[in-house]
Amino acid sequence: MRMPEVAVPGSKSITARALFLAAAADGVTTLLRPLRSDDTEGFADGLTRLGYRVGRTPDTWQVDGRPQGPAAAEADVYCRDGATTARFLPTLAAAGHGTYRFDASPQMRRRPLLPLTRALRDLGVDLRHEEQEGHHPLTVRAAGVEGGEVTLDAGQSSQYLTALLLLGPLTREGLRITVTDLVSVPYVEITIAMMRAFGVEVRREGDTFVVPPGGYRATTYSVEPDASTASYFFAAAAVTGGEVTVPGLGEGALQGDLGFVEVLRRMGARVTVGRDATTVRGTGELRGLTVNMRDISDTMPTLAAIAPFASGPVRIEDVANTRVKECDRLDACAENLRRLGADVATGPDWIEIRPGAPLVGGTDIKSYGDHRIVMSFAVTGLRVPGISFDDPGCVRKTFPGFHEEFGALRARLGTA
Repeated sequence: MRMPEVAVPGSKSITARALFLAAAADGVTTLLRPLRSDDTEGFADGLTRLGYRVGRTPDTWQVDGRPQGPAAAEADVYCRDGATTARFLPTLAAAGHGTYRFDASPQMRRRPLLPLTRALRDLGVDLRHEEQEGHHPLTVRAAGVEGGEVTLDAGQSSQYLTALLLLGPLTREGLRITVTDLVSVPYVEITIAMMRAFGVEVRREGDTFVVPPGGYRATTYSVEPDASTASYFFAAAAVTGGEVTVPGLGEGALQGDLGFVEVLRRMGARVTVGRDATTVRGTGELRGLTVNMRDISDTMPTLAAIAPFASGPVRIEDVANTRVKECDRLDACAENLRRLGADVATGPDWIEIRPGAPLVGGTDIKSYGDHRIVMSFAVTGLRVPGISFDDPGCVRKTFPGFHEEFGALRARLGTA
């Protein structure tokens, strides 16, 4: 069964990095097809609060860069639910001169920041957590950053390392960042590739990343579709025997999460990765497997949500970092799968879903306010009737039009 191409919105990860780079660059940067969602609008609003000029039209954003840092001498910035906003903007502000206070939603307040803020303090940044150490809210009293050597534990989130890499060219001496642990390596590779597009070459020496000073240059930058979001559409093809093509994601894609299609291939789907598009076709077969998803952990819930339809056990390993995302995703997946009647076991960094009785229709999925839980279990709903969500609107974070797009897909696949 063929179906038309699916238009997946721009990458959240790439849009957030592009906004930081554009704000830091010398000149006016134009971003083509950035993601417009609650997270990225929150990032752009944060830049505006800090005094950057951000012009937004539906398909193009323009940012007037300020290599010297925020134009505002003081600002209050609300980071909403956005982890990239909450981690990148205080780092950007540290390169300027002024007093900047950052706060975030209750959900984001719970998420950890300490490895990053400890590294910033080691670099001489006056940064104070106002309530709980290592969490928002926080205040940065910025006076520029000298640079030099710093050690970082990025075992919880690669965003800590990305924030410091992005800061490096704005420091007076550059940075040498030695990493003691690192998760989600492909996201760091996205950062380094994008820094290159803005005129900065990062060098890696073993566990040390060397970032030169000298700033960024403005450019025109095209944002590719979000590979994590595409995973739901690829999974839909695999579980229904349909076919899905996502244009704009192909051999040259920056995002490691496109690797999810290789997991589907191992399970029995037919996968074609072309120069500028990727196609997945379901074959009616879905095999069990054991897979390490450390580097593509944002797609762990996608795989968990289709695992009950596999002919053998699906075991996902090395995903401890998913416990500190928008929610504890390992527990959230296990709880919802059990509600559906699946046989599930979990450990500190793994989940295993075993084949068993048919899943129970008419189940209400608990979203935990997490967009990825809702979008993942929407795929389950292609095979299980009557699935509903307690908070379907939380998809605003990355894909405000998800339910409409997925409903259209459902109709085209004939599973409505």
